[in-house]
Amino acid sequence: MCGIVGYIGRRPAEAIVTEGLKRLEYRGYDSFGVATLDTMITIAKKSGRISDAGRSRVSLKGSIGIGHTRWATHGEPSDRNAHPHLDCAERIAVVHNGIIENYAELRRELIDRGHSFRSETDTEVIAHLLEERYNGDLLTTLEEILPLLTGSFAILLLAEGEDRIVAARMASPLVIGIGDRELLTASDVTPLVEHTRRVIYLEDGDCVELTRSGYRIRNGGMPVEREITEVDWDIEDARLGGFPHYMQKEIFEQPQVFYNTLQAVRESPDALDLLRGRDRLTIVACGSSYHAGLLYKYLLEMSCGMAVRVEQGSEFKYYPPPLSGTVIGISQSGETADTLAALKMAQSRGCRTVAVTNVVGSTITRMTDATIHLRAGPEMSVAATKSFIAQLAAGLGITDALTDDSHAEENRRVNVSIEEILTIPITEAVELCRSASSLFYIGRGLFYPAALEGALKMKEISYIHAEGYAAGELKHGPFALLSGETPVIAIAIPGAAYPVMLSNIKEIKARGAPVIAVGIAGDIELVELADIFIGLPKTPELTAVATVSVLLQRLAYETADALGRDIDKPRNLAKSVTVE
Repeated sequence: MCGIVGYIGRRPAEAIVTEGLKRLEYRGYDSFGVATLDTMITIAKKSGRISDAGRSRVSLKGSIGIGHTRWATHGEPSDRNAHPHLDCAERIAVVHNGIIENYAELRRELIDRGHSFRSETDTEVIAHLLEERYNGDLLTTLEEILPLLTGSFAILLLAEGEDRIVAARMASPLVIGIGDRELLTASDVTPLVEHTRRVIYLEDGDCVELTRSGYRIRNGGMPVEREITEVDWDIEDARLGGFPHYMQKEIFEQPQVFYNTLQAVRESPDALDLLRGRDRLTIVACGSSYHAGLLYKYLLEMSCGMAVRVEQGSEFKYYPPPLSGTVIGISQSGETADTLAALKMAQSRGCRTVAVTNVVGSTITRMTDATIHLRAGPEMSVAATKSFIAQLAAGLGITDALTDDSHAEENRRVNVSIEEILTIPITEAVELCRSASSLFYIGRGLFYPAALEGALKMKEISYIHAEGYAAGELKHGPFALLSGETPVIAIAIPGAAYPVMLSNIKEIKARGAPVIAVGIAGDIELVELADIFIGLPKTPELTAVATVSVLLQRLAYETADALGRDIDKPRNLAKSVTVE
């Protein structure tokens, strides 16, 4: 969840590390810190955001540095819990992304042996374990203590007297960037692409030494080689480009993202071969990706006659379903801890695995049998928008490929329909939503997962309580909450469930709840029923789910903007969930 950055080279390290941390703030922004090594280690760290005015720069000397932006797990956000952390002698500095599960036991043992702790974090035990066993070689000392750590970690280390950065990875992402007479390392490629396109994705158990003359990687005490990957992201993709928020920029990028991802599915024959001819399929995912998985279920069952079950990654590891055949893992980052754990379990049961992800070279791409790469580019806002639409495009592309291009012409026009959605007026709906304390989203069929995702977007960034339901389920309890103060966003697109959706809306209106109806432009009956009607361009039901999803993203964004929320960095959340 946290973000870490390291630099060694010919330039002052502090500025490069600081700018890198700003690009990683979507991974956590409770506190930040930087350590550099010149003749000695110097540190600056503070609670709050590194991007806040007046907090963005520190003055640390040296051309070697490591830094951290935090999403708190152990210990409240505070100056003393901010990384980097030091050993007792203040000669070893550590930053860490992940969780040391046995830290409490290690901490008690270290205190009994005379060590003094300055923080409440799990990370600090690493510094003291290193101090206790330090033999003048930080790399071999790190290799010695790693078996003592249970949990997940990406670690960067500095030690006085050693002109290098030492790093290790286990179940948390870590990437090396190979520049011009300089090396960088980070939690993902976003801070690296400004300096280099050549990167190495480390594997679990890798320990790395970065020096001014190069790098070496060891695993299990033995030298190993890792492939150098060329990143195709452009640094401009990670900049605001005149938009007030990354979320709005990423919403407006979706027509091109949808088109690009449809093409990518066609370029993934290995993945499609693993899906063809199957009568059963399991999908595992979390958050917005889970909602995309539910859409895949409807698409594949409706169009391909395939039995599909969709499982939440966080439950899968502990309560695995019966497994056989192929398992699809959907993860924007390719590093979602729960989804990776589920895929490993599926592989242990003999299943073939397919990844749907936005990040080339991520862990999920290296562990699965085949991958469908989304073409969304870097997504900087914490709330998923263009990555969700890319996942949907992949699902439509898969369905089309498995049904001999039966929907190819419809899919090719979706990006044009999305462009129309970007300009539809929704001011009335925003005004109604911004004054509500609770909102309900309802839909049927494909539009049930769309309702779930719309509600998630609203609660993530506006902090308004919102729930999504299959429309028929409102009568089984939630009706008790309906009142004049609980607006309902009802998705009523012509199709098999359209008549009963109209009945559901009438039932809601009879309870006095205001209705925002999302339908097809020109639907007179829906206009008469609803308090506010939003008309979308006419598209087939299978592809209308894309235009509806973009509309609901806009509703959440504009409501949050009207309320003055911190849209790109909503409270308590982080972009990439790399811990359980």
